[in-house]
Amino acid sequence: MAGPAGFRELSRAIDGVSDSVLSDRLSDLAGMGLITRKVAEGPPVSVSYELTDHGLALIPIMRQLSIWAYEHLPPG
Repeated sequence: MAGPAGFRELSRAIDGVSDSVLSDRLSDLAGMGLITRKVAEGPPVSVSYELTDHGLALIPIMRQLSIWAYEHLPPG
């Protein structure tokens, strides 16, 4: 997923996470400066999330971690 995404888009893209857990994680990530939360006044009010430069810098690391996990961990 590239660019800003709304809560529902993220919820559909991440299988198996409850809305409350997703909301908590998004708040944590925003607090760490890894994502921004933008509110567009409505009606209806719209909230979107987007990676900051610090969040984008983690993408290569996460890709490498994913490759390592695929190669070394049992499927599950």
